[in-house]
Amino acid sequence: MTEEEMRKKLTGLKIEHRDMDAAIDALTSAESLDQLQIARLKKRKLQLRDQMSMIEDYLTPDIIA
Repeated sequence: MTEEEMRKKLTGLKIEHRDMDAAIDALTSAESLDQLQIARLKKRKLQLRDQMSMIEDYLTPDIIA
């Protein structure tokens, strides 16, 4: 995977992460709270965050000071 592809993937993950926030907010503000669905979305959101962190770590050069 090239650096450009990784940056595109990172952008897509960030968008999906923001969408998860919106979906979780919508479900928590709804009349009928579906706790299982909310838990699944939160778990997916954490997985996205982990993937984003891995890509960001790879793209950031190690600088020895």
